[in-house]
Amino acid sequence: MWSIHNAVAASLGVAHDEARDADAYRGAMPVGGAAGLRVDGVSVRFGGLTALDDVSLSVAHGEVVGVIGPNGAGKTTLFNVVCGFIAPEVGTVTWRGRSLGGARPHDLAGLGIARTLQGVGLFAGLTALENVMAGAERRRRAGLASALLGLPRADRDEHALRAAALEALDAVGAADVAGRLPGTLPYPLQKRVALARALAGRPQLVLLDEPAGGLSGEDVRDLGERIGAMRGEMAVLLVEHRMDLVMGVCDRVVVLDFGRRIAEGAPADVQADERVLDAYLGVEVDAGGR
Repeated sequence: MWSIHNAVAASLGVAHDEARDADAYRGAMPVGGAAGLRVDGVSVRFGGLTALDDVSLSVAHGEVVGVIGPNGAGKTTLFNVVCGFIAPEVGTVTWRGRSLGGARPHDLAGLGIARTLQGVGLFAGLTALENVMAGAERRRRAGLASALLGLPRADRDEHALRAAALEALDAVGAADVAGRLPGTLPYPLQKRVALARALAGRPQLVLLDEPAGGLSGEDVRDLGERIGAMRGEMAVLLVEHRMDLVMGVCDRVVVLDFGRRIAEGAPADVQADERVLDAYLGVEVDAGGR
């Protein structure tokens, strides 16, 4: 088993540390008022299944925090709690000091929170530009009556949203496909458009749900650069299976396993954590079946 541990650790770019303390977390959450997003002691159960068990984490403004773990660890459930799709049985979620208890998904944009999906979720009948404009709706100032009456401020609003969408597309390297429908674009470009839509509203917190899914190595490296550019501008919570991306862009990494937080800290520390290796490798069974 030790040889397997060492091989996996080496694939993560570190050596296995046999003397590591198995009981201490590898990092501390930001303290005081620095944390924009706080998840405190959240538990979620579906019937007899515990999806999250007393999970806590925080993300400060300008910080990129990754959440990793095997399939079924509770990562997506955590995102759904933050977004208001699932109400926790126990625990609280706060954003910039305000409780998100009772907030619904359609409230998020107004709170400065944006989320990408595991797929792309683009509107097939809208151009890339129009899809991104939909993400900038929180910046609209003119009301429905102004739009229906064709008042000048509605036109100014439309031009401002279009400019914001073009800026977001340019930021992700997709400005040249603004007029194309999503179905005509390669999947990596669709992913860029989806990211631009999340950024068009100028959020203060972005939740990235497996953004590297379906991307090649070069596209993943490009995505890493774009996520790195968000650092310092907003808080980013990243759920991802691509360890090279997580370890390359995150300031801290939280590891979930069977709904529990088993490790947290700087990427280098998490990479060498025996509990993380165990979570991905499972428990050794010797040849005798003992």
